[in-house]
Amino acid sequence: MEVQGRIKVIGETQTFGSNGFRKREVVVTTEEQYPQHIMIEFVQDKTDLLNNYQAGQQVKVSINLRGREWTNPQGEVKYFNSIQGWRIEAAQQDASNPEMPPMPTAEAFEPANGLNKEDHDDLPF
Repeated sequence: MEVQGRIKVIGETQTFGSNGFRKREVVVTTEEQYPQHIMIEFVQDKTDLLNNYQAGQQVKVSINLRGREWTNPQGEVKYFNSIQGWRIEAAQQDASNPEMPPMPTAEAFEPANGLNKEDHDDLPF
């Protein structure tokens, strides 16, 4: 899956526990009718991927949705979700789709045989 938008915040790398688990969070704001502020976490060696980016930059982030189950000391089962990034790249500045051919101009629809509008008065519609 992918999330596209503009970087709002890039957090500092955090290290946890004696095993050196690392995590770094980035917030990407989508650009749609109702913009969403999506917090994405990068873990371990993937935290370094954010070094070359800054707030305000347009990006495309490849993500995985993660879910886990946890039982608290009282025996209650809780569920947690996270969005984990594994790749980030600068989004294209040009919003046009390179696979789409250019839109023809109005002149492309004019008759090539020299007929003008008055020559079509005999049409039934």
